[in-house]
Formats: sequence, structure tokens, C-alpha cells
Amino acid sequence: MKRILLFLLTNLCVLVLLGLVAQLTGADRILAAQGTSTTQLLIAAAVIGFAGSFISLAMSKWSARMMMGVRLITEPQSTQEAWLVATVGRLAQEAGVGMPQVGIFESPELNAFATGARRNHALVAVSSGLLDNMPEHDAVAVLGHELTHVANGDMVTLALIQGVVNTFVIFLARLIGSFVDSMLQSADERRRGATGPGYFLIVLVLQVVLGLLANLVVLWFSRQREFRADAGGARLAGRSQMIAALRFLQRYASSALPGKMAAFGISGAPSRFSRLFMTHPPLEERIAALEGAEP
Repeated sequence: MKRILLFLLTNLCVLVLLGLVAQLTGADRILAAQGTSTTQLLIAAAVIGFAGSFISLAMSKWSARMMMGVRLITEPQSTQEAWLVATVGRLAQEAGVGMPQVGIFESPELNAFATGARRNHALVAVSSGLLDNMPEHDAVAVLGHELTHVANGDMVTLALIQGVVNTFVIFLARLIGSFVDSMLQSADERRRGATGPGYFLIVLVLQVVLGLLANLVVLWFSRQREFRADAGGARLAGRSQMIAALRFLQRYASSALPGKMAAFGISGAPSRFSRLFMTHPPLEERIAALEGAEP
């Protein structure tokens, strides 16, 4: 709850700051001439920005199941599935969260993820490749890592951060678009508060560019939370075991999950461009962080 209140307060401060910037630059007068106040734009930006983020969060379990083809384990059909459900249940209890849904998705890659809007109603899924190839003691550490994501409320926090950056993008794109469009208009058009045809194109381009830049903030948080989840996995399964699990993943070069699920997996593939675009820190950095942690 404290984390949610903190990010709501952060977003409020962001909205206030953007409002002050609009007043100091005179952009609010341009918006007023077009029939839109800064306050209205701020509210609209926040509503749209957070609505998209929280709708995505609310649908996260359903979309994860559809995207990854997750088969939920309602009644274990093998000793392997029974072990998985029992281990997740034990770790969930130790982590202080409710028993999540447990599932398996068919993939030769070694990966796992956790998602869900609420920490007591989450979903933890592992790949068939991880179950078939990773030793059980290492798999316990991976599951501990995923349960730590759930216990830390990382999915909610990520949605809140996404809502903040969405608000930035929507507000600034329209603010700058209004300003640039007014500069391209004649004096008569500005007096009439008309919106030029270039406004919509400018806003579209700005949303793409600002969205890419804002996403760097979300990716940075995604990388930081992996270190915290590793530390949590170390507490639940033992530090040496968490390190062994990461080394195992390093040897098998596990690939990233597709699309939006990439941020929720145990490991991610290196970015083609830069570590700025990575959802996960390099495995060697995560191992080094655990080795340097206090026992």
C-alpha cells in the first residue's frame, strides 16, 4: 500500500510540475485560445495514461495465458507437476503471499514468469524446458525469484510507473504540438483558436518519440527489480542456490519471452542496441551482485 501511495503522490507532483511549466512558458494561453485549459489537458492525460496501464495490468493474467499458451495445473497429472505445485505453495507461504495459480507453457527454452494485478491472486508459470532440464534445487531458486516479484508487488509498481510516463507523453505531445502548430498558423488563425492540420501529425510523431524515450524509464525499473527479485530468491532458496540457478541459465543461454511478457521472465536476451533497452540486467551482473551481497 505504501508503494502505491508513493507512486500516486509522485504522479500528482508530476502533474503539478507540468502545470507550472505550462504556465511559465505561456503554453496554457495557447491551449486556452484553442478552447482547452492546461488543467483539462492534465486530467485527460492522467486518465488516459493510467487507464491504459491499469487495463493492461487487469488483463495481465489472461493475456499471459493466451500469449504463452499456459496450461493451468488444477489437478497435477504427474509427479513433476505435483512437485511444482507443492514447491510454489511452500515458497508462497514463506514469501507471505496467497497461493498463486500455477501453470506450464510449452517451450524448449528455460524460462519462467509471474504476473497478476494482486499479490494474493497471481500467476506463476514455467516453461516445459525449464522443468525438463533444470535440476530441482536450481528450479526452486527460480521459483523463489518469481514469488519475490509477486511479494514485492512489482506488477502493480510497473503499472504505476507506466501510468506516470504515459501521462508525461500524452501531455507533452499535445502541449508541444499546440505550441508548434500555433507558430505555423497565421495571426488570424491564432486569434480564432483554430487547430491546423499539422497539429495531429505533430502530436502523433511526438507521442512515438517521447514514448520511446519514456520507455527507457520503465526498462530501467525493470532491470532494478530483477536485482531485488534475485535477492528475494536467495533468501527463499539460499544465496548459493540462486547463484547456481543463474549460472545454469547463463550456460544454457535462455532467450527472452515475447513482447510484453519479456519484463516478467527470469532472464532476458541481450538488446541489439544497448543495455538501455534491456528488460533484464546481464546475468553476469546479477551473479556479481549476489556474490557481493552480505551473507
